[in-house]
Amino acid sequence: MGLLASIVVISIFVEIRNPMFLTLSNLKDIGVNTAILSILAVGMMMVLLTAGIDLSLGATIAFSGMCVALTLVAHPELPIGVAILEGIVLGGLIGLILGFFISRFSILPIIASLGMMDIVRGFTYVVSRSKWVSAYQMPDDFKNFATGSFFGIPNFIFIAVVVYILFYYFINYTKVGRWIYAVGSNPSAAQISGIPKKRVIALVYTLMGALAGLAGVLWVSKFASAQGDTAEGEEMNVIAACVIGGVSTTGGRGKVSGLVLGCLLFGILDNALPLINVSPFWQKAIPGAIILIAVMANAVTRRQADLRALKSRTI
Repeated sequence: MGLLASIVVISIFVEIRNPMFLTLSNLKDIGVNTAILSILAVGMMMVLLTAGIDLSLGATIAFSGMCVALTLVAHPELPIGVAILEGIVLGGLIGLILGFFISRFSILPIIASLGMMDIVRGFTYVVSRSKWVSAYQMPDDFKNFATGSFFGIPNFIFIAVVVYILFYYFINYTKVGRWIYAVGSNPSAAQISGIPKKRVIALVYTLMGALAGLAGVLWVSKFASAQGDTAEGEEMNVIAACVIGGVSTTGGRGKVSGLVLGCLLFGILDNALPLINVSPFWQKAIPGAIILIAVMANAVTRRQADLRALKSRTI
């Protein structure tokens, strides 16, 4: 509720400063521009729920996007659905490999994902031969997909909504979804109770990779360009959106509803600050300050909840 109130207050303030903010076209732009971040945040939320982290998603976006772009250059008649499937499969394979090393050899997720980030980024330059795939090389249908719509809903927003519906059901109403929370809340207890901890960890990284692969295809379609340095640093924005949405970096806590609001707030800030002529220097500082405030608020809230639980058990 506090996050929702913050969104309302910020929106009213920006609308007063610039009446163009709450127009239908601008709200549509916010939704489209936030769609890729929102898709990635779903995957990162599951990783964070297991007390893990994935810093390789930016490299996965670049690699899958580059491979799909090169495929479309060679086969411009390829349907959009097949291109999307290629990106998802490539990203899923990268996530599976990362999840295997983390779960099988108990490597710290931050170390494993940093190594995977460099490996995948290097492979991106290898397959592209350090060249770009530019807009004029890509089929028009693929480039137009970013601005197209499905029953009046922009394609990117439609895909993001479908992803959220599927993963909301998966996380909240399936046995595996409950296992994900259990592994992050208390790994030892989860293992004793028979939960296949290693398989759960491998699964969340595979899903994260698959969503990063999907995002890679959407990214290339949106910017009509595939480059080796695509999405550098994007993992920080995704983690920030998750933290703002109330997902705990220590595992076991977070909701899809909060994640939606976190991504929305991140998208609103990204859109609103230029509209009210905030200096580009402050455009980086303000979201950073909000992230710190969100982290501190989450820590205080969690401490208070733990104290209340302790008192109730004592009584």
